[in-house]
Amino acid sequence: MAGSKLSSDYWITEYMTEDDVHLHGVEQILEFKRTEYQEMSIVRSKTFGTGLVLDGKWQVSERDEFLYHEPLVHTALYQHGAPSRVLVLGGADGGAVREVLKWKSVTKAVQVEIDQVVYDACQEHLGNIHQGCFQNPRAEIRFGDAFEVLEKEGGSWDVIVCDLSDPLEDSPAMNLFTKEFFTTCREALAPGGVFVIQAGPVTPPFDDGHARIVRTLGSVFENVTHFFSCTPTYVVPLGFALGSLKPLDTDPEPAKVDAFLAENVDGELRFFDGIALRGLMSPPKYLRDKVAKGETLSTLDDPARYTGTGVKS
Repeated sequence: MAGSKLSSDYWITEYMTEDDVHLHGVEQILEFKRTEYQEMSIVRSKTFGTGLVLDGKWQVSERDEFLYHEPLVHTALYQHGAPSRVLVLGGADGGAVREVLKWKSVTKAVQVEIDQVVYDACQEHLGNIHQGCFQNPRAEIRFGDAFEVLEKEGGSWDVIVCDLSDPLEDSPAMNLFTKEFFTTCREALAPGGVFVIQAGPVTPPFDDGHARIVRTLGSVFENVTHFFSCTPTYVVPLGFALGSLKPLDTDPEPAKVDAFLAENVDGELRFFDGIALRGLMSPPKYLRDKVAKGETLSTLDDPARYTGTGVKS
């Protein structure tokens, strides 16, 4: 068959639906463990470099992670304007905290990770992603349940960034894409606070979950938008949902955004600037219609689910 020359002998099969899969060739397995919460692999791919796989879903890889982390973090922090205290939920690889710390106004960046085994593996193998960000005195790592941290320190966060794994059945993220969780996050925000979460694929036939998550967020926050970025590791464009306690700048002027970033952000931005933000704030019609015409919300009794299952403890 033409084009069938392959260089990998081991392949990770990622299920998009029950009858649609994507194969990632793996050059080397650096670490594999079944933790209390999930199945974890740290692998090296010739195409994407070293990456993290949880419960069969590719989470992050060295070569294209900036296409995910920059829009996730900087869209939310820009919408806030002057974030000081930022909470990152999930994100064991450290890429989100790395980006948060580029903001001069940030005095505290706290990451809450439920699985220390995964965090430790990422610290060992994914240095090109975290870049030692947890050595920064403004950064702090905590291990535990996100609900508990939010309830304990309610009302103190300027921005909450949810860098979560997919809501698979029996996975630790299963209940973190629900109205109840979004409500808890809203109550944990300071005045003018902003909340952002990765919200699943945005292209048919995979976009039902995204639309449901955005609608659910809209039932909790008055000011909501959604956007997406194309990160090759994830096969299809991945969406984000953002809720704010103040009006959003959904029609940004690129030159003003660039001037603001130059004054308020240290470090290189490879994806995010004024033109990129204007594009992010312009989701296509089919996706806006999908959100507007649906009715179902994601709740603890009936949460949004993606194809696949996690590891039962």
